[in-house]
Amino acid sequence: MEMPVTKQVKENTKISLTEKIGYGLGDVGYGFMFDLGQVYLLKFYTDALGIPAAAAGLVFLITKVWDAFADISVGTWVDSRKNIGSKGKFRPFMLYGAIPLALATIVSFATPNFTVTGKLIWAYVSYAIFGTLYSISNVPYGSMIPAMTQDSNERAQLASFRQAGSNAALLITTVGVMPIVLCFSDKNTGYLVAVSIFAILGVIIQYISYSNIKERYVVEKPKEEKTSIGAGLKAIFKNGPLLVLCLVNLFTFSAFNVKLAVQVYFCQYVLGNVSIVPYMGFFSMGCVFIGCAFVPLMVKRVGKKATYIIGCGIWAVGDILAYLFASNAVIFIVFACMAYFGSSFVNSLNWAFVSDAVEYGEWKTGKRSEGVTYSFFTFFRKVSGATAGFIPGIVLAWVGYVPNAEQSVGALAGIKGLMFLYPSVLAIATIVSMGALYKLTDAKCNEIINELNERKNIANN
Repeated sequence: MEMPVTKQVKENTKISLTEKIGYGLGDVGYGFMFDLGQVYLLKFYTDALGIPAAAAGLVFLITKVWDAFADISVGTWVDSRKNIGSKGKFRPFMLYGAIPLALATIVSFATPNFTVTGKLIWAYVSYAIFGTLYSISNVPYGSMIPAMTQDSNERAQLASFRQAGSNAALLITTVGVMPIVLCFSDKNTGYLVAVSIFAILGVIIQYISYSNIKERYVVEKPKEEKTSIGAGLKAIFKNGPLLVLCLVNLFTFSAFNVKLAVQVYFCQYVLGNVSIVPYMGFFSMGCVFIGCAFVPLMVKRVGKKATYIIGCGIWAVGDILAYLFASNAVIFIVFACMAYFGSSFVNSLNWAFVSDAVEYGEWKTGKRSEGVTYSFFTFFRKVSGATAGFIPGIVLAWVGYVPNAEQSVGALAGIKGLMFLYPSVLAIATIVSMGALYKLTDAKCNEIINELNERKNIANN
């Protein structure tokens, strides 16, 4: 059987600072579109479109599950690519997917003059299209780190730059969207203008990222070898470290995105001032940047797994303290900064762990599948993202939430519990799961990479 071909760029394989920044900018561009849905779309559905909260939550559940399966399909598509051209295996998806993704983002926030049922159908279709296009563009981008470098520390650095980019996007959208919306007397127009601005900026930034990153270790499938979803999944279920990462991301991604979806409600109805959102976003995301800067240093001292667990601990403590004491804007922002600082450790290292899981999977099964591995991981993130939109909608309906009105004591308690208790419980569950189940150490990963390189040298000689 013909062996896979590894194409390597003949140059110094150290990643330059410019390239690391360029890779991180990719998630700024994607975040300018993705975060709009995570932070504002539920509130747009309930307060602008007039869709009932439970029905709006169900939109997130169903479309995110659809997205999750789209990720697996796209990952298989990427891994099966043959006759790879000069643009690379992964980068063309960024290049050609940017503009369609931006258009889908804008359409998601359009307000057609339909009945409530018609608007609900519009929400399902538009957000499902957005999710599919996001998968086509973002899965290859996220799968690219193993093709950029084989150095474990550089992978951790690229993951940190990516997380810094993601956090920058979240900071800017959190701070920037509502002031634009509030400039217009008509909320619907305000949302559409704000989203259009961020979507256009997202396209420009993705193109800048595309132009500044390189693929160095590209595995091209032999022409006669076929890649199927079934074969890819069979190999995935032999990848223990990846399965553990998927489990803990069910917890952390759901926790993080529930916070994002509920924080606007918390500021408006519990603290009584929605204008707090930009200030909270500015300070808490600033602490996230500080956390991202700490991650490479922490990894060198205690390793990726310990850094991840420490971050979860800080996150849980911050949210528990906020639940007990956040009675005004200042205290809320202080504890939000603490929680987001801890979450930055977790979110930064996810992508480095996935890169390690790619190498482990190839070592274990003999098949290298960056796309399927990454997309299987994002499958679970999308499932947790589905719960992050669905759970707030259901809980808000259950506790008697009424849009744009004074809330009952039960509704306020439900919003507060979603904002703080839900994330802290899941952060603690992550600590337990990661500590007990994740066994792939940094030293073992380096051994695996060396052994894989030896195998390839033998096969090519």
